[in-house]
Amino acid sequence: MNYPITLCIAMGASKKGTKQSVRAIDAETGLDYTRDVVYVTLKGAFDAGKWIRKDSANGRWYRVEPNAKQTMKETKKPTKKETPAPAAVEVDQSEVFAFLQTCVEKRPEEIIVQDLTWKFICRSVLRGRNVLLTGPTGCGKSQTAFAVAKALERPIFYLNLGATQDPRGTLIGNTHFSKDSGTFFNESAFVKAIQTPNTVILLDEISRAHPEAWNILMTVLDPGQRYLRLDEAVNSPTIKVADTVSFVGTANIGSEYTATRVMDRAMMDRFIIAEIPFLNALEEKALLARLYPELNAQSISDIAEIAAQTRSEVRSDSAKIGTPISTRSTVEMGGLMLDGFTLQECAEVSIYPLYSADGGMQSERTFVRQLVQKYIPDGTADTITDNGTVDTNLPF
Repeated sequence: MNYPITLCIAMGASKKGTKQSVRAIDAETGLDYTRDVVYVTLKGAFDAGKWIRKDSANGRWYRVEPNAKQTMKETKKPTKKETPAPAAVEVDQSEVFAFLQTCVEKRPEEIIVQDLTWKFICRSVLRGRNVLLTGPTGCGKSQTAFAVAKALERPIFYLNLGATQDPRGTLIGNTHFSKDSGTFFNESAFVKAIQTPNTVILLDEISRAHPEAWNILMTVLDPGQRYLRLDEAVNSPTIKVADTVSFVGTANIGSEYTATRVMDRAMMDRFIIAEIPFLNALEEKALLARLYPELNAQSISDIAEIAAQTRSEVRSDSAKIGTPISTRSTVEMGGLMLDGFTLQECAEVSIYPLYSADGGMQSERTFVRQLVQKYIPDGTADTITDNGTVDTNLPF
């Protein structure tokens, strides 16, 4: 545990129930924390009619007056064995300006975003702002967040909210019971992360998060509050977010993302938005060339052009497909071709499964097959049906 909690000292029955012993009891919940108390003498605290409180800075317990439990100040210094929390980075105007002049040079080659967008994200994280990276799936939002943290030389804590089934347990923690130590609270890794200065916390897939997660994060992300409440009860303990902690969220926003939820406006207003669009054909070629320098230029060009055409088709007024090929998919195709797969084989395993075959000759998969076939110089016809037979009377 590493959060403030005040306990009262009371007499309690021993395990066998025959003797009385001094116990440390949570005055509000009744939970027994006796085994957790290390730095004070329970008997001494009881005889003096005192309470004890755990300090969030160093994890020590201290004796306090009952009427002073909310204003307790540290009275002991940490032992040499304790590792102090890393000092917060003080960033002034000149340091921000100096960093932004060279931050583009610190961008990894595999991260291709506009210089302005990169500088904007870096500046926002450096200033402790909450940034929401939006864009289509597979365009590199999460990788961009990791790259920014690396450029700033800050630790990053990753949390996939889209895969979280227990928001309260993930963001706050859980209460457990042990026959040896009784009931105890186990705080989440998120609680520790928000107390660690200079940390970048990546809230991945926040648009897919459970509404309960949004409710918990409301006060955490609010610049005027910046705290995490451990319980909904009145006067329940709270955890303050360290001043230099910054949050970066990623979200897929659009009607094609059926598993996403419409983000609450109040939640959206807690972020500044940076858009990460798909790469164009030239940028896609440049990325693949950097990742796979041994792959021939024609293969790289074919992959990039196919992806670009699907993205262009999705944006058209009468789109025949609803899903574009993502950068994640093109990178996978590049790796397959480097390992000896042909473009046709790559399409069979990496592209076609993304598209429905429902509708026969007018299906999305038939359309994409035709598109890919144009880049396969094997002498076959430009039009091909879903089962591989040639048909010159397709509706497209």
